Amino acid sequence: MLKAIQILGCCSSGFVWKPRSSGGLSFISVSAKPLSYSLSSGKATRMDSSFLPEFSVRRARSLRAFRASSARSESNPDGRSASSSSVAVQASAGNVRKINFCQWCGGPTKHEIPDGEEKMRAICTVCGKIAYQNPKMVVGCLIEHDNKVLLCKRKIQPSYGLWTLPAGYMEIGESAAEGAIRETWEEANAEVEVLSPFAQLDIPLIGQTYVIFLANLKKPQFSPGPESSECQLFSLDDIPFNSLAFSSMLVTLNLYVEDVKAGKPKFHYGTINKRPGTSPSDIHAFTLDYHLQS
Repeated sequence: MLKAIQILGCCSSGFVWKPRSSGGLSFISVSAKPLSYSLSSGKATRMDSSFLPEFSVRRARSLRAFRASSARSESNPDGRSASSSSVAVQASAGNVRKINFCQWCGGPTKHEIPDGEEKMRAICTVCGKIAYQNPKMVVGCLIEHDNKVLLCKRKIQPSYGLWTLPAGYMEIGESAAEGAIRETWEEANAEVEVLSPFAQLDIPLIGQTYVIFLANLKKPQFSPGPESSECQLFSLDDIPFNSLAFSSMLVTLNLYVEDVKAGKPKFHYGTINKRPGTSPSDIHAFTLDYHLQS
């Protein structure tokens, strides 16, 4: 659907992006202002950054290094690797997390910059393998049915008892769309048809990227899966914005409501800059920067 977006330059009002057309579709650029969220209502409003000094727009940096000062994850709060419990991880100074033992052989590691690289890595002193730390992809579905959206109430930590879109970590061997369909089945026992990508939201602080797809129910049946205590369709006016599980869900649903009211669905890309030191359930402690929509 989306082939590419070319950067042509920047100006004082923000980035200037020239989209590349593909298949008859042209993609336009966006507002340079971030979304701000009301703590009382949870609703999104667009405000000039001068009114929000603590949530100022960060236009000077287009890329942010992964900051490990917070080892918590929106989906995995203790910061342990989802792929291997044998890796002892703890926060360390700089842009890396200290890995004490090799995930392949269990040997002790040393931390240095390998030849030809620029970042500190954990290198096994026994087998010599390098442990690369890469962001994890979370995939999910925003399901439309009878002008309502399907949400699941979490039965697990973090954010136990709060509402979320069905979503979870993408697995090896599946595409993003396949992972979103699988997660929807696991959390809501719902069979869905993916329609189009809706949002990509990067969260550099915790090393996650969310990819959310618009989807329809193939059948009107759904029920809670093992990780959900309840599943429910909500009209736009009844979405529980103050009881959502994660900032990513708050942003996604606010953008969706904006699109529906405007009568024009869009694809959204943005960077969620979480405030360092906040918990996963503190869903308002962030800014949405570099928000692009096409």
